[in-house]
Amino acid sequence: MLIVAGRDTGGGENGTADPFRDELVSLLVMTPNGLAGAFGDAVLARARAGDEEAFRQLTEPHRRELQLHCYRILGSVQDAEDMVQETLLAAWPSLEAFEGRASVRSWLYRIATNRCLNALRARSRRPREVPAMAQPLEPTRTIEPVWLEPYPDVLLEDVPDRSAGPAARYEARESIELSFIVALQHLPPRQRAALVLRDVLGFRTAEVAGMLDTGEASVKGALQRARATLRARLPAADRDRVPRPSSAGERRLVGRFADAVQSGDIDEIVSLLTDDALVTMPPQPLEYQEHDAIAAFMGHRAELRGAALRVVPTRANTQPAFGCYLPDAHAAVDRPYGLFVLTLQGDAIAAITWFADTGVFRHFGLPRTLPRPT
Repeated sequence: MLIVAGRDTGGGENGTADPFRDELVSLLVMTPNGLAGAFGDAVLARARAGDEEAFRQLTEPHRRELQLHCYRILGSVQDAEDMVQETLLAAWPSLEAFEGRASVRSWLYRIATNRCLNALRARSRRPREVPAMAQPLEPTRTIEPVWLEPYPDVLLEDVPDRSAGPAARYEARESIELSFIVALQHLPPRQRAALVLRDVLGFRTAEVAGMLDTGEASVKGALQRARATLRARLPAADRDRVPRPSSAGERRLVGRFADAVQSGDIDEIVSLLTDDALVTMPPQPLEYQEHDAIAAFMGHRAELRGAALRVVPTRANTQPAFGCYLPDAHAAVDRPYGLFVLTLQGDAIAAITWFADTGVFRHFGLPRTLPRPT
């Protein structure tokens, strides 16, 4: 059993009733799929009768895992937030039609998945233009643009620790790592949804078919194609060589990288890389691989910046990351400039992923500015 905090929706000094308010007020007994036993049935009955607090008790324990689910499909933290809100707004008036043949959790996953698929269809009708990068060096190769944001580890802290069951093919941590999320974005939407529901979350094929309003044969075909694509795109990771999060080895390697970035020591940065290390910058269609190319690229970007970066440690997609800041030429502060996410392999860095969109800083709780050192 899991104890999960419920939230206040009352009026009075807290304002008008709202099923999505954030004040903690009660404790609910949870099973892996929702509220326990007769108590859960009573809450469901009250929610069907229009009780907003009961609806919140019913749905709030699933909010964080639904957001992570939407992120896997959409690749965007902000879009995932929006889809969870849309899911709850759609579920509220539809609750009377909920027949209880599946759990509330499965019902919410069905709504969320289909909202994500609708969003991907709408996105495909409005192609986005990759922002121009100032004076890029010739890359090692060009690739198809991938629209992707990093996912803050702080948002993983409230995700229930559920066992996905024998149907799942991926470990929880593996299914959040950047390389996995990137590979997912290369799948057609319905293949992506089917694979996440079946191989990540462990829903049975029949359940997935019901969520996607299709037949089991169609799901099996989509899974076969999706798995083949992921096998081709995902590196054959030796998970025993990945340092444990926050281990002494990880802290030592990541600390050396931070010191090198802040001192502008590109030779030291390159010395920390594997021989075939890769630098990518979603959604830029550019890749720089191996020491010489990465050193030339980083040196060129440092010249264009004209100043060394300052970094603030954080974590993204279960990996070490840094918010980067650049001095403001007109004020005694450093302002957000971008975010590094590191992929580690043994005692070296196998990949550096750079995100230039500083709009993600708020999701990580990173400061809006840093005071200039005296």
